[in-house]
Amino acid sequence: MSNVQLPPNIQERLARLQQLQSTLQSLLLQKQRLDLELNETERALKTLEGVSSETKVYRSVGAILVEKKRDELVKELTERKEFLEMRSKVIEKQEKKTRERLTSLQRTLQKELSQGAAPGGP
Repeated sequence: MSNVQLPPNIQERLARLQQLQSTLQSLLLQKQRLDLELNETERALKTLEGVSSETKVYRSVGAILVEKKRDELVKELTERKEFLEMRSKVIEKQEKKTRERLTSLQRTLQKELSQGAAPGGP
């Protein structure tokens, strides 16, 4: 392989491409964590559906369990679920925009590299 020095505009685009790939990976990890927490919250809510209001329920707080009223816990979990769903939608939009920018930049780079990376390109 020869030591060909890429023009500064190509180097800049390659750096931006790597940055976008890193951003996308971070978004995917965030989304995965949110999905796990959302599934866990939904399972907890489903479990509480079959529990009467008089039944003692406990919530894990750090390394201890704290007694909570069932209705309070249902309210907290429902609010948390709504927050997680909203956050998930925001991350999905960010992911979509990042993928679009990544694809566009890849096309631009491929075009420039196939043209011999002529200076003064787009």
